[in-house]
Amino acid sequence: MRIVVTGTRGFPGVQGGVETHCEELYPRIAAMGHEVIVTRRKPFVRGDASAGYKGVALTDVYAPSSKYLEAVVHTFLSVVAARRLKADILHVHAVGPALLVPFARLLGLKVVMTNHGADYERKKWGRLARFMLRSGERLGTRFSNGIIAVSEYIKYNLCRKYGREDVVTVYNGVNRPEVSLSDDYLKFLGLERGRYVIALGRFVPEKGFDHLIDAFVKASPAGYRLVIAGDADHEDSFSRSLKDKAAAAGVILPGFVKGEKLRQLMSGAALYVMSSSHEGLPIALLEAMSYGLDVIVSDIPANRIAPLGDGCFYPSGDTESLSMRIGSALEHNPARRSYDLSMYDWDRIASRTVELYRTVLDKQ
Repeated sequence: MRIVVTGTRGFPGVQGGVETHCEELYPRIAAMGHEVIVTRRKPFVRGDASAGYKGVALTDVYAPSSKYLEAVVHTFLSVVAARRLKADILHVHAVGPALLVPFARLLGLKVVMTNHGADYERKKWGRLARFMLRSGERLGTRFSNGIIAVSEYIKYNLCRKYGREDVVTVYNGVNRPEVSLSDDYLKFLGLERGRYVIALGRFVPEKGFDHLIDAFVKASPAGYRLVIAGDADHEDSFSRSLKDKAAAAGVILPGFVKGEKLRQLMSGAALYVMSSSHEGLPIALLEAMSYGLDVIVSDIPANRIAPLGDGCFYPSGDTESLSMRIGSALEHNPARRSYDLSMYDWDRIASRTVELYRTVLDKQ
């Protein structure tokens, strides 16, 4: 079958959970013998799209450099492209791009939508943007031929709010890690293996990195550093203030990292912290667990994944509690753990996604 994908900024090597999801998923679906065409947003990608990526065809489509307009404009143009390409399936990722699902259906396209989380809960959005995102969730859920939720919590909410009983849960996934024994990048950053705490993500309010910095400074763990790897998609007053706060506290900000640099950071960390107030199903947390890291995570529904026990959680937004947890964990020298991540296997996820495609195509 021919599958056209939109809703992601693109890949390879683009920051974001949806982007990582698509980068892992679609080469596997292409390897199953299907034609996959991913539309990328021009401001976020580098390199020649004509070369494709691991069997996936890439096409770069215009998107304005505006956090308010990039998704909807790009998705509109991608839907038109999907119709021109005579797609068997148009797969739309995230609730913002899902605003265009009714338009796609009017053009005669079969649409599968993946809900990666309630983006309207993110603090960066104003009232109008939140309304549009809620509308995208509602319209996408109502008019898509098939619905995927990346967690049971998201599925529950879609069933409860919209009465859509055929939502399929297909988790985000994680690869078996390539543990790195090298430390040249760590030395470049001034880090010592086993003597730092790591966090990953975009520099947006809902990641809680400002709260994490406060908690780490309050804990003052002797001989440990805090590393926050990531950056802002669109520089704004929050990301600038976060970088200033980090600099004043001696926090290391290596920027968005992938490949061997990320492997070294994850392989050498003592502890992983996720301080988010909002997530879908966090791939960064799954990656930390795949490396066997001890983790401390905010107690929000999206983070309540099966392999984690109650001892891993702290009350979201409670700086005092997080500070105490960090101090206690580092005082007792965190050990590597073994988590059962079998349900988050990307090959299994690809098979379940294709199964839904076939179900949609079989329906009249």
